[in-house]
Amino acid sequence: MHARTSRARHPAAVAIPRSALYEEVATRLRERIFAHDFAPGQWLDEQALAAQYGISRTPLREALKVLAAEGMVTLKPRRGCYVTEVSDRDLDDIFPVLALLESRCAVEATLRAGPADLRRLEAVHEKLEAHASKGDIDRFFEANQEFHRLVMELAGNRWLTQVIQDLRRALRLARHHSLLARGRVQQSLTEHRAIVAAIRARDAECAGELMHRHLTEGRAAIAKVRAAEPATAAGA
Repeated sequence: MHARTSRARHPAAVAIPRSALYEEVATRLRERIFAHDFAPGQWLDEQALAAQYGISRTPLREALKVLAAEGMVTLKPRRGCYVTEVSDRDLDDIFPVLALLESRCAVEATLRAGPADLRRLEAVHEKLEAHASKGDIDRFFEANQEFHRLVMELAGNRWLTQVIQDLRRALRLARHHSLLARGRVQQSLTEHRAIVAAIRARDAECAGELMHRHLTEGRAAIAKVRAAEPATAAGA
């Protein structure tokens, strides 16, 4: 009797697909949002997207719910779905928090990184040097993202990583990034050099301070880009 009851409570296992359709759709939409194929504030035409991907609107809507939970899009009753727009106020709120958290990551990375970890960090920094020398802002941007991800990984603090990833995801929704400011690539490169040197020297306090300053300067650079927009529009 007991055996029959046990089997009734635990039905035969059913294979779970590796990736549900809506997850794949969410991934593709997320990439397009980050690439700014969809502009901040843009309305997403569900019918057109469903036709484009050759799917029904049900998995598309499930995908949009995932992105809404991540803050990528905003669902408005009776109006539809819009790409989230990051304001100056949002940036002013995000960057001080990000600076504090990534500063702590730099401290913990300095305390925990071994010789092999330092070589990995230096290898990523070499990519930054190479892309800066060629003036390749897009590749510099991606190498910069890799650098910060590696510092988080070396810190080994999953709670810090989780919150930082959420904040960085929001920053990628902004219309501009700091590297568009004149001279910012070289300034950023100099800041990265100093951070790597501090981590290599096992100076955790200095590494944390330098990372904090690096993020603060990033916010200032974005402000310069936005301030220059009216002059650019006027042909200056």
